[in-house]
Parts: sequence; structure tokens; C-alpha cells
Amino acid sequence: MKRTLLCGLLAAAALCLPVQAARPANLQVDGERLETSAYVKDGTAYAPLRDLLEALGDWNIWWDGDAARAVSEDASLAADPDGNVLTVNGTRYPCFVDVIEGRTYVPLRLTAEALGGSVQWDPWLDGAAVTSPHAEHNAVDYYWLSRIIHAESGGEALEGQIAVGNVVLNRVASGDFPDSIPGVIFDHENGVQFEPVANGTVTSQPTELSQEAARRALSGENTAGDALYFFAPTLSQGTWIDSSRAYRQTIGCHRFYH
Repeated sequence: MKRTLLCGLLAAAALCLPVQAARPANLQVDGERLETSAYVKDGTAYAPLRDLLEALGDWNIWWDGDAARAVSEDASLAADPDGNVLTVNGTRYPCFVDVIEGRTYVPLRLTAEALGGSVQWDPWLDGAAVTSPHAEHNAVDYYWLSRIIHAESGGEALEGQIAVGNVVLNRVASGDFPDSIPGVIFDHENGVQFEPVANGTVTSQPTELSQEAARRALSGENTAGDALYFFAPTLSQGTWIDSSRAYRQTIGCHRFYH
């Protein structure tokens, strides 16, 4: 009798559990991390509508009593939580629209793609990256390249910072390293490749100069040639690099090798 009652209670409790509890997730747009967070539930990321649109561009946003509405120079949007429908430029998308403490949340990928952008899940950010339709570079690439440049060479002149970015991009193209920018930066196959990954400074907000260096490197500007390695003699002996790789040049405080 007790066993039957216990099983019944457990079954009832299981029915009360959500399929997948919502969890917070970080959010960045075009390389800029938003102070607000998204959340993920049942495999879908939801973002606060106002914060998302303001990061994407110049939008006028308001609540008209039954839905959140927004207009920009070339687009319009309405998010109706009662009808669970998102309308973008006249096209209706049935979906879950949430309201939490007066803030409207919409499905991130659906909304961004309906507006002409794209979304990637970034495991290193533990969140989503949105690339707007008019962005020059992929949001994930720009986000992490600007940060490793800043962490490795934030005190250097622009030429030296671009060179650090070139090393990362040269590795992506090499075939001997992972084939993505964050893959190269967070590569652990032969030990941590970049000290800022080990000490956590890779997540620091980059300066405007480091962001400029990342944009220039991603656009093809190259000051490091074919270099795949670098080190600062004042901070590291660089014994293995110096003995086994071909020296190319010195830029600022860094020596570069292929």
C-alpha cells in the first residue's frame, strides 16, 4: 500500500515538472555584448525585444495595450503575447511571445532572421550571437578576435594589434589548427595556446583600437605576413618557438614566427 502511494506521488510530481526549465543565456549583437540576458527554454532562445531591436539599429518601440510594436526606417514589427504571434513586415509567425515583469521576450532566431540577420549559438560565450543584416563581419568572429587582440596586445600600436589578429587568421587558414576563430583561440589540443584563455582576460571588453584592429584584420589587412606564432621576450623566453620556428619580424614588443 505504501509503495503504491509513493509511486503515485512520484508520478504526480513528474507531471508538474517542466519539459525543460528555462535558463539564462548571454547575448551579443555584432560583437557587442548586451547587459541584459536572453533565456533558453525547450531548445529555443528568447530575447528581450526592446534590447534586441535597439542593438540592431534605430527603432521606435512602444506598447499599444495588446502587443509590443516597433518601426524602423525600413521595417515594422509587432509581438502579440495573447495571440502568440510575431508579425514582421506584414508576415505573421505563430510562436510563443512571453512577457516577464513588463518586458516582452521573442524567439531570437525567428526574429533576427525575419529582419534579415542571422544567429549562432556560441558555446564559449554561453549564449547567442546575432549578426545584423548590415554588419561587415560575422558577430562571433569579430567578438572573439577583438578580445584576443586586446588581451594579447592591448598596449601595442595598431600595427602590432593587427599582427596578432593576423596570427589567429593564419592559423584558421593553416590546416594544422582548428578552422574557426574561436576554435583557434580556445584550442587546447597541445595545451592552452593563448595565455589570456588560461587567465580569463580573453573575456575583457576590448578597446576601440583593438576593435579597429579586428575589423582591419578581418577585412584582409596584414602586418604579420604568414606568421603562425608570436611571443613577447620581456614576458616569455619563447624557447620552443625560437628554436623550432622560422623568425619573421618584430613588431612592437612581439616577435613573430612561421
